[in-house]
Amino acid sequence: MDKDLTETIKKRYNRTAFFYDWMDRVISPHWRKLVWQEAYGRVLEVGVGTGANFPFYPPYCQVTAIDFSPKMLERAQQKLYLARAPVTLLEMDVQQLKFPSGSFDTVVATFVFCSVPDPVRGLQEVCRVCHPEGKIVLLEHVRSENRLLGSLMDLLNPLIVYLFGSNINRRTVENVKKAGIKIERVENLAGEIVKLIVGRPKRDNPRLAD
Repeated sequence: MDKDLTETIKKRYNRTAFFYDWMDRVISPHWRKLVWQEAYGRVLEVGVGTGANFPFYPPYCQVTAIDFSPKMLERAQQKLYLARAPVTLLEMDVQQLKFPSGSFDTVVATFVFCSVPDPVRGLQEVCRVCHPEGKIVLLEHVRSENRLLGSLMDLLNPLIVYLFGSNINRRTVENVKKAGIKIERVENLAGEIVKLIVGRPKRDNPRLAD
């Protein structure tokens, strides 16, 4: 894991925390509902940000919500009253989760793995802490397979990363597979760029024994 890059991205998210709610409006409430209707039991939300998902938490869940940006967590703390389920907020990096293997029935992330410095490592950690019979639910924007649009996203990506800390050209479906997650379905929500990815840990994944 590149600690220097992780620290750089953290500082960028600390910087954008003040106006992140405005940026988060691009995520449709309908998309959030689609994500959270999949959740059950003990839930880990990775990259809680400023707490935009709180109103969508199912009331029958117990949620642990993490973020590596303390400034994001400060703003999330102010919105806890919106959550419909018990919530524990923790400062933590998805690349180094401090939970035992198999701790959660559901792991959820919305537009997170575009900014994780080592996305495959982060997804491996998600896989590890998810119960072997549990579920992994990701809402992510990805690189377009259209040659022209994909090339444009590649061209603009360094600027977007510098300004906001997120990549617009990640191939997240491929990264999910590399991490040892068995994909059950992928739904295109905005063309082919925004996807709902639902999967489970592979039974033969050696990381489940870590």
